[in-house]
Amino acid sequence: MKKKESLFSGAPRLLKVFARHKLGIVGLIALLAFIVVAVFAPILVRFDPYTMDLGNAFLAPGTGGHLLGTDNFGRDTLSRLAYGARISLLIGIVVVALAAIVGTVLGLLSGFYGGWVDFTVMRLVEVFYSFPFLILVIAVMAVLGPSIFNVMWVLGLVHWPSYARLVRAQVLSLRNIEYIQAARATGCSDARIIFRHIMPNTITPIIVQATLGIPGAILSSAALGFLGFGVQPPTPEWGSMVNEGKDYILLNSEMILWPGLCIFLVVLSFNFIGDALRDTLDPRLSKQLK
Repeated sequence: MKKKESLFSGAPRLLKVFARHKLGIVGLIALLAFIVVAVFAPILVRFDPYTMDLGNAFLAPGTGGHLLGTDNFGRDTLSRLAYGARISLLIGIVVVALAAIVGTVLGLLSGFYGGWVDFTVMRLVEVFYSFPFLILVIAVMAVLGPSIFNVMWVLGLVHWPSYARLVRAQVLSLRNIEYIQAARATGCSDARIIFRHIMPNTITPIIVQATLGIPGAILSSAALGFLGFGVQPPTPEWGSMVNEGKDYILLNSEMILWPGLCIFLVVLSFNFIGDALRDTLDPRLSKQLK
């Protein structure tokens, strides 16, 4: 009997197809560079990102050993960018993981059981979609107070509906096919059918959605930081660094340039990777890259 090919058993073929997606490779290399900088920040940078030196404020790039200059408090810009990469990437990954877990579970239950379960979940999704995203997040953050933890769970809370709708659509197309009916006939429990037979077939679109969702979470975090509702100073975070630099844009435009460029590059990298994964994991598109 021929063994059924899964996402993991076909990994070598998928990697080969992915490798032919040039923009995907560029995005992957750029993202790995940011991850290396974030992980090894204490080794790669010379200065402490929190140490102030008012006598050396607004130094130009390359002055006094500061490769990207200093900010209004004399803190090394490169060090703050490196440590800020940790926070921005962590927020993006945690937010998407939280949203994907909540949305996947609710989407599986909604699509599989239908009826009042489906009605309740979909009305809840519509309630979340009916609120303007930024207003909802700002309102919750104003009540709870700005912090890294609050930023992550609030953003995760407002991003789960997209995963729920995606998974529900996948389940609706799967729940009545032959092997699911065979599993029912053999007495498999609902939990086994959902998590053993249906959920593995929803992994591919979830992976693509998550890859494209991380840059959205990073941008949302940066927007909150810029508005003063995100990660608070002196913690280095790219959005809050842009917020700090806006008051000195004419005096030292680099304070906005460098964190803004980091946000741009990371978001672009994830989008390139997401597009490459979508093309690779879709059988119809992957054939065109072979």
